[in-house]
Amino acid sequence: MRQYLVSIYQPDGPPPPPEVLGPIMAGLGKLNEEMKAAGAWVFTVGLHPPESATVIRDRDGEPVLTDGPFTEGKEHLGGFTIIQAEDLDEALTWGGRMANVLAPLAVEVRPIQS
Repeated sequence: MRQYLVSIYQPDGPPPPPEVLGPIMAGLGKLNEEMKAAGAWVFTVGLHPPESATVIRDRDGEPVLTDGPFTEGKEHLGGFTIIQAEDLDEALTWGGRMANVLAPLAVEVRPIQS
């Protein structure tokens, strides 16, 4: 089985109110349970907002730290799930189901190099 990164992109700004976010999180929880039952789920991670990030670059052998996200944009990586699937089609099926739960947010599926 090959592993795939399923990334969730969300708009910058505050999270949706509980009445909107609650059903989405419940749907994700249900989908995660279905992936676990199918043997596809490896792990899931939610991330803090991009302004909590620190970028590190090497300059002449010394680390230089910069507060904030690596790139500026209107969307950011909000979290991701690692799944295992027989092939890309199966991974895209799981990604499509996640996109359905998270609509209208974008979901990206990418194979992990092994």
